[in-house]
Amino acid sequence: MTSSRAVPRRTILAVPGSSDRFIDKARTLPVDGLFLDLEDAVAPAVKVESRQRIVDALNSDAGFAAGLVTVRVNGWDSPWTYGDVIDVVSAAGARIDALVLPKAQSAAQVQALDLLLTQVEHNAGLPVGRIGLEVQIEDAVGLLHVDAIAAASPRLASLVFGPGDFMASLGMGGLNVGAQPAGYPADAFHHVLMSILVAARAHGLQAVDGPFVAIRDVDGFRRSAQLSAALGYDGKWVLHPAQVDAGNEVFSPSAADFERAQRIMAAYAQATDLARGAVGAIVVDEEMVDEAGVKLAAAILARGRAAGMEETR
Repeated sequence: MTSSRAVPRRTILAVPGSSDRFIDKARTLPVDGLFLDLEDAVAPAVKVESRQRIVDALNSDAGFAAGLVTVRVNGWDSPWTYGDVIDVVSAAGARIDALVLPKAQSAAQVQALDLLLTQVEHNAGLPVGRIGLEVQIEDAVGLLHVDAIAAASPRLASLVFGPGDFMASLGMGGLNVGAQPAGYPADAFHHVLMSILVAARAHGLQAVDGPFVAIRDVDGFRRSAQLSAALGYDGKWVLHPAQVDAGNEVFSPSAADFERAQRIMAAYAQATDLARGAVGAIVVDEEMVDEAGVKLAAAILARGRAAGMEETR
């Protein structure tokens, strides 16, 4: 298990690796994580030169406020994956928490990246296995193999939904990536989001929702984030500073839920002590709470603590 599995991922900022301006701006934003991108946000003509820009950014004394710093390499369907890993990890691997693999379609692709990364770490004198992997599910083939992908490597920390390529893969209507396509009255992404979430949780991974590209439509971003947060997702990619506060809020427990979770845990602990462990269910706030309810409360407390919320006594 990689250490990056436990890091909060409420908001993950996409940062084009070809832009010094965007990299500098990302250094102080209050996001939980970010990825320096070598894939979709970087034009083919500057992909190779962007590797050195990312290396310089990672090795700079300026650092990043985000607790999680990752690099998205190009997918195995491109000619750049091998060079991305060799050049960036060899020169700046000590500053990288994880690599993001886009367009994953099989466990073999994850395992190939794991093997390559292991050799690079070894040759660069880095601790073997410390750098994690985050894998994007972006098309129909990847979704069909999502369970095998989730089990493919002990480096895996999270699964990420990629809505743009997925919409294209299925032929969905609409050009606003992350938004619901017109004409379908229900949630068009429910099946894929649940499939990714179940695979992630079955293998102890986090689940992260993909971007919402209408960067000025904060209300639309919030609605999209609320859908995946309600299912249990840990966070969502953000493309613009305007989305950050909404994302951090949506993927943190409400103050009321956090306080109630504390009451449940305290009441259950007290009842367990009094009954010497023989407790089936208790009543808190005029609602029955059994062991399953205690697990839910514990999960909300953990999520709140990770978000920096303070418990009351």
